[in-house]
Amino acid sequence: MKQLTSNELRRLYLDFYRSHEHAEIASASLIPENDPTVLFTTAGMHPLVPYLLGEKHPAGKRLTDVQICVRTGDIDEVGDASHCTFFEMLGSWSLGDYFKEDAIRWAHELLLEKLEFDKDKFAVTVFAGDENCPRDEESARCWRELGVPEDRIFFLDKKHNWWGPAGMTGPCGPDTEMFIDTGKPKCCEDCSPACDCGKYLEIGNNVFMQYFKNADGSFSPLAQKNVDQGMGLERMLCILNGFGSVYETDLFDFAIRKLEELSGKRYGEKEEDAVAMRIIADHTRTATFLLGDVKGVTPSNVDQGYVLRRLIRRAMRYCRILGVDDSALSELAKLYVEKYRDAYPYIKENEGKILGELEAERDKFARTLEQGLKEFDKVLSHLPASMTVFPGKTAFRLYDTYGFPIEMTEELAKERGLSVDKEGYEKAFGEHQALSKAGAEQKFKGGLADGGEQTARLHSATHLLNAALKIVLHDDGIQQKGSNITAERLRFDFNFPRPLTEEEIREVERLVNEQIALDAPVVMEEMTVDEARARGAVGVFGSKYGERVKVYTIGFSMEICGGPHAKRTGELGKFRIVKEQSSSAGVRRIRAVLE
Repeated sequence: MKQLTSNELRRLYLDFYRSHEHAEIASASLIPENDPTVLFTTAGMHPLVPYLLGEKHPAGKRLTDVQICVRTGDIDEVGDASHCTFFEMLGSWSLGDYFKEDAIRWAHELLLEKLEFDKDKFAVTVFAGDENCPRDEESARCWRELGVPEDRIFFLDKKHNWWGPAGMTGPCGPDTEMFIDTGKPKCCEDCSPACDCGKYLEIGNNVFMQYFKNADGSFSPLAQKNVDQGMGLERMLCILNGFGSVYETDLFDFAIRKLEELSGKRYGEKEEDAVAMRIIADHTRTATFLLGDVKGVTPSNVDQGYVLRRLIRRAMRYCRILGVDDSALSELAKLYVEKYRDAYPYIKENEGKILGELEAERDKFARTLEQGLKEFDKVLSHLPASMTVFPGKTAFRLYDTYGFPIEMTEELAKERGLSVDKEGYEKAFGEHQALSKAGAEQKFKGGLADGGEQTARLHSATHLLNAALKIVLHDDGIQQKGSNITAERLRFDFNFPRPLTEEEIREVERLVNEQIALDAPVVMEEMTVDEARARGAVGVFGSKYGERVKVYTIGFSMEICGGPHAKRTGELGKFRIVKEQSSSAGVRRIRAVLE
């Protein structure tokens, strides 16, 4: 295997697919554009959904990128050797161009020739077929022709070798996954890459989107067949360099060394210290990217801001467990800014905001802990004198409401001659996790890309709203800070320091409806980023010179956007703002409907 640094692996991957005529595109924001189903960009395919569904991408039909992602569904698993909340996904795409044969051939070339994985330890899985969709013999044939022996081609079911749809309906299809046999003995006679025994490590994945799942549960062939190929940067670095943990790679090793220096403890000597260091390192990296993102969020009690606050405070709690001052987060953030400044220049540009928000959250958390201590004493005063066990449910409430780690509650209880009902705490914690997971699943069921006509109209309305706000508030510095659209309403976040007056809200409505009444055509043009900037288009500008983008002119609005949109403004109907409120510090939120 070829040993590489993170910068070398990013470049090798992108250059490889560029050599096969793929256009290199920039990573999208961690905050999804007009996607009501997820809080963050969780996969490389999220920003490309309109193009996977048939829209023309300005860079062509073959694309490659390194997409930054955040996943927090298993946040409580972070602290082990492999889980991360922030990660980079190496990706390549065919939008109705090549399909299985080329995708598999290039994956084989990349992994076994360029990255030099051992071909004698190489194994693959393909879809076994079921009553709805046939066995993927085409992928299996491609692997055989490339020299993969029959006993290392595994046919697995939909649980293991099928992707999507993201919602109840939508694009989906079989995938083929690539593995390395670690040499560990088989866990059982039927041991395969489907096992969690650790014998097989996944190193790549090709998704073949060739079906559409209909509302009645049936599957239809897609008119445009796509390929989505992905590899996790952190995981690949770990495997290539022979490390036992992603935290040993050059993406984390400097952060771990800083925590060793601050704490006076050695990483790996005690498992509890290693866990604390990994959690602090991971959560601080994620917070740095969320705060520094081109659509950066700030800590709050709702949506992305709530997750960000939870990550920061969890890292701060583990600073206390490790025995270091929680100013360590600022120290680490500076190191991450320097580490990623070349790959993601905006992180360096937003360094002041990142450090300022971390410091502000540190002060808020200190006050919250003080409130928690008062609550602890209050609960204690109401317990019967004969009681020797602190209630587990109450211990969880202290954690959930005040950010009190269970270790702190146990320590305080011990000082007063009490133990903590850990079983009751774990039960309450589990119930909370189940509710959170159910909520997340419900959120996801809306469908990753609702490309319906009403959604397209509401999307066009956000462009008009953005332009109207700049006019009415006399502020060209207003920028979109988030957008969430369902088939029923739009939600638009923007930077502004105060609530809007009733007169301002009515004037914004009037201007938008005036543009709708003109029934102007919605015009889409493709141009370079420099041309878009020169024309006065608004939006998040990519960092790569010469990158082509779509620019939509809708009435008095001109924005860089990926769509979908109405064909004319007259299709929108009547625009009405139903609510204007604060979203987070310095960010306002508007909810509006089309009637």
